[in-house]
Amino acid sequence: MSDKNLPHQDQPPSSKAPDGGYKGNETSKEPNDIELKSKESTETNNNFTPLIEIAVKEVESKRNELIKEIEELSNRKSDLEEDLSKSFKGQSDSIARRVKGFQDYLTGALQDLAQQAEQMELVIQPVVVQPSPLDQKETNIANENQEHAVAISDNFKPDENLIRECLDQFLGPPDFYAEPWKLRRSLEQKDVELLEDWFFNMGGRGAQPSRGNRSKNILTSAALISILGELYGERFQTLVLASQPERLGEWRRGLQDALGLNREDFGPNSGIVLFERSTGVLERADRLEDRGEVPLILIDAAEERVEIPILQFPLWLAFAADPQELYEEEDLL
Repeated sequence: MSDKNLPHQDQPPSSKAPDGGYKGNETSKEPNDIELKSKESTETNNNFTPLIEIAVKEVESKRNELIKEIEELSNRKSDLEEDLSKSFKGQSDSIARRVKGFQDYLTGALQDLAQQAEQMELVIQPVVVQPSPLDQKETNIANENQEHAVAISDNFKPDENLIRECLDQFLGPPDFYAEPWKLRRSLEQKDVELLEDWFFNMGGRGAQPSRGNRSKNILTSAALISILGELYGERFQTLVLASQPERLGEWRRGLQDALGLNREDFGPNSGIVLFERSTGVLERADRLEDRGEVPLILIDAAEERVEIPILQFPLWLAFAADPQELYEEEDLL
């Protein structure tokens, strides 16, 4: 074998690179790799910059929203504190403190007053009472009022026998065929006692307790109209006051049945006139007195009050209902 085919051991290894180049060129390529990496990082930073700006904007907007919410909550807190200070609950504490302070002050003042009263020497002074001229005037006025009341109660004294005779007759059996304006029904003893009190104790002017319902009051009023018809003839007219048409309808039917009347007997120019308002009663009563006639005013038990001008007329009767009767009357309406 020839020596030419054997490799020379002293020959240095080839520096040629596997890709055909030489290793000495690698050192020349390192700066290029650094430049490429810096370019890639620059490009990466440029790509992340818009995302960062968006995130910053979102954070700023959330911060602004939180600031607004904090301001709104602060304003609501101030409003609530103001409302609470104005409300009763908010002031209850301050009121309680003031009351407590006043209580302490009052307790101390009363204790001081009690101690001062214990130290005082009380002497009972004789009291001399002398009659006053004012007392004498009041006594005279009371006597005059009593005499005036007695005079009023004597209005029907001359006709007492006739009135009592009629009342006794009303206690008997009913007379269904009596003449018009005469009572055709019977009365109870309580009805007679009511009319006696009205004639002889009240002088024909005043209120009497209701008989329990409107029908009984109408029957008692019919007896009164019948007696006054005996006394005054056609010189008087009956004025009925009831504030509801239904009530006036009951009065008309009740008086028509008890006295044997017709529809023609109820009207402005007839014996009985029905009114819903007290003003009409007053005007009619004034005209009757101007003509020299006597008005008889009957006031339904459902009326809650009697007008003061009505009290000036000589003959009036108001039925005073008890609470139970008024309650039932309201239920009917």
